[in-house]
Amino acid sequence: MSENNIKLERTLSLKAVVLFGLAYMTPLIVLGTFGVIASTTNGAVPTAYLITTVAMLFTAYSYGIMARTYPVSGSAYTYARKAIDSRVGFMVGWSVLLDYFFLPMVIWLIGAAYLNARFPEVPSWIFLLGFIGITTFLNVYGIKLASKVNSLLMMFQILVIGFFVLLSVRHVFATGGADALFSLGPFVGDDAGFTAIAAGAAVAAYSFLGFDAVTTLTEETIEPKRNIPRAIMLTALIGGGIYVLVGYTTQLAHPGSNFVNADSAAFEIARTIGADLFGAIFLAGMVLAQFTSGLAAQASASRLLFAMGRDAVLPRKLFGALHPRFHTPVFSIVLTGAIGIIALFLDVLSAASFINFGAFIAFTMVNLSVIFLVSNDEDARRRYGVLKGMVVPLIGALVNLWLMSKLDINAVILGLIWLSIGLAQLIYLTRFFRREPPEVDFDESEPEPAPASVKANL
Repeated sequence: MSENNIKLERTLSLKAVVLFGLAYMTPLIVLGTFGVIASTTNGAVPTAYLITTVAMLFTAYSYGIMARTYPVSGSAYTYARKAIDSRVGFMVGWSVLLDYFFLPMVIWLIGAAYLNARFPEVPSWIFLLGFIGITTFLNVYGIKLASKVNSLLMMFQILVIGFFVLLSVRHVFATGGADALFSLGPFVGDDAGFTAIAAGAAVAAYSFLGFDAVTTLTEETIEPKRNIPRAIMLTALIGGGIYVLVGYTTQLAHPGSNFVNADSAAFEIARTIGADLFGAIFLAGMVLAQFTSGLAAQASASRLLFAMGRDAVLPRKLFGALHPRFHTPVFSIVLTGAIGIIALFLDVLSAASFINFGAFIAFTMVNLSVIFLVSNDEDARRRYGVLKGMVVPLIGALVNLWLMSKLDINAVILGLIWLSIGLAQLIYLTRFFRREPPEVDFDESEPEPAPASVKANL
């Protein structure tokens, strides 16, 4: 068979793609960040997730339109580049790079916080450096553990979440009776104001990072123009439903926002509702999820940096080189690990808000890409009309900008600095906008520096 005839086989059904998207979102993260969001919203976690879910559904609809129009890899970067402008696409890609580059840091920080809650005599920084060291070592050697255990981990997470919900319900029933199971308390919190809930919703968006990852399966999905948009919507809807349900039952079991340590609050609640045994099971599930997620996130970040280096968007000698023995982008992997050390000086709230800045930029630009597409393409305008092609994405863009305005001010400042660095790089690459910026190629047939199933979609 000639090289030109080699194609990925279309075997994935809608159900399989949705399951992949849910696994990618890591459902257990709703418990990993529960204390942080509860503290921000004054005990109204489910409301924060409800607002974020609605916002993500508008954005998911726009992703679906763009995925149907451009069924290729690249996600927000590709959509903005093709629908708006190549320079705008570069800046969108740069903002998404913020997520990929710093996401492992947040994952390791959450994992270290939960281990420190169980073993307080061990300093948190030891666990953090342990996460960084082990995952960096494995990724340098080209391990594909993240993709191999993806389904098993998903099953384990669902079991842990299911037991958490059931034990929370049992705890509430035992202490307050059946009436206590139906309460508006978790939605209103301790006199939580709208500003506080909005700030919590902005942080809750962290749980939706990667819901668009199903677009990376376009070439392996049956009827992709039909099933990929549906999978994006279903992933956001089902994932959001899980977050709201778990947030509600957990907030019932622990009303308010007073915790020994907000960064590891769910471990404290797990021991309350299920004693030490379930606390240990929950901790094992959380650490395993964070370790595997961190492994995948670091691998995908290095894959993205390698692609940008190979195409001279970043210095090729550093980022575009593979190790002669391991065939992995060692410089990018080690750099991502080194960036994780910044977590020593941050808490989960600050770190999550920082990377959410990049996510909101990308989400906003995908919505705007739909508007530009419908405005400039007669077929798209006829197919989607004013409501679907203009009003819905405009609402999605405005909601994302509103949520971004609720992020921690330090995160916004750091995000703007990051965009300034990207703008300087764009000016250099285009010689003051006199030529087109180089295009990042996400050809998965290149040497394998990272698992193909993880976040290789800019």
